[in-house]
Amino acid sequence: MVAPVMNERTTKPSTQTVTLGKSLNLGLRAAMEADAKVIIMGEDVGKLGGVFRITDGLQKDFGEQRVLDTPLAESGIIGTAVGLAIRGFRPVCEIQFDGFIFPAFDQIVSQVAKLHFRSQGKINLPIVIRVPFGGGIGAVEHHSESPESYFAHTAGLKVVSCSNPIDAYWMIQQAIQCDDPVLFFEPKRRYYEKAELDLDATPEPLFTSRVLRRGTTATLATYGPMVKTCLEAAAAAAEEGKELEVIDLRTLSPLDLAPVFESVRRTGHLVVVNEAPSEASLSSEIAARVQEECFYSLEAPVVRVTGFDTPYPPSKLEEEFLPDLDRVLEAVDRSLGW
Repeated sequence: MVAPVMNERTTKPSTQTVTLGKSLNLGLRAAMEADAKVIIMGEDVGKLGGVFRITDGLQKDFGEQRVLDTPLAESGIIGTAVGLAIRGFRPVCEIQFDGFIFPAFDQIVSQVAKLHFRSQGKINLPIVIRVPFGGGIGAVEHHSESPESYFAHTAGLKVVSCSNPIDAYWMIQQAIQCDDPVLFFEPKRRYYEKAELDLDATPEPLFTSRVLRRGTTATLATYGPMVKTCLEAAAAAAEEGKELEVIDLRTLSPLDLAPVFESVRRTGHLVVVNEAPSEASLSSEIAARVQEECFYSLEAPVVRVTGFDTPYPPSKLEEEFLPDLDRVLEAVDRSLGW
C-alpha cells in the first residue's frame, strides 16, 4: 500500500477521503488559522458544532470569542455581522436551515447588499452567509427550501453553491477571502457524500463554472444537489449511446455561462436542472440567456427540470417533488425529439 503524501507545514496527510460536511469543517478551520479576523457565528455552532456538525470542534480549538453561539434571531446575526465587518472582521454566519433565512432577508438585501455601493466603495462587507439548502432529508417546509433565486436577483451579493467535497473545501475559503458578501449555499443532502481531497491541489477560481463530463448529444446545466443526479443521468444515457455534457455552474451570481454557451453551440440541446420551483428561478435566467446567445445553434427549445411551484411537501411526497434521474432523462428525450 502506498503511504499518503505528507504536507510538511501541517505534518498531516495532504490527501484524505472526506465527506462534504467534513470538507467544509476543514475549510473553515484553514480560514480561521490563516486569518485571526475570521469569526464564526450562528445558532448552536459552538458547543454543539451545528445541527449538521459542520463547525464541530472549532469553538474548542479557537475559543468562544471566535466561534459564537448566538440567540435564535437571524436578523440579529446578520446585523451583528454587518457591524463586525465594518470594524475589519470577516464574519461567517450560519443560517441553520434554508427557510430560516427570511427573518434576516431585510438585513441581507437592504444593508449587506448595498453598503459598499452606498458608501461609494469606502465600506467593504466581507461577510459569508452559509445556508444549508434543498430537500432530500425527510424534513418539512422551512427546512427543505431553495431560496437562492431571491439573492441571485439582488445586486451587490455574490451567490455560490458547492456540489462535492473538493469544491466545498476550497470554495468556502475563497468565499471568506472575498471582500464582497457571499451567500454560500450548501446542499444538505450531500453532506455525507465522500471524495478524495488533496489539500495541496490548486483550486479553480471561485466564480467559475466547470464541465464535469464531456458529451456531444445534449448539455445538462445544474448546480448544488442536482449535480450528482445529472451525472447519474449522464451515465445512464451513455448506456443508450447518448453522450450528455454535464456542467456544474458553481456560481449563481455572477453566472459564468461561457462554458454553457460553448457547449450548447456544439450539442444544440440544453436541459437546465434545479430543485427550486420553476417560476422566476435560476433555470429561467439560464434558459433566457442561452436562447439570446445561442439561438441559431439550438435545435430545440431549452427544457427545464425543476421542483414544482408549490410549498415544499411533507416528507412522504418529497420523492415526487424533487427532480430525479427519470425526469432528467425524460427531458433529454423531449429535447432530442424536436
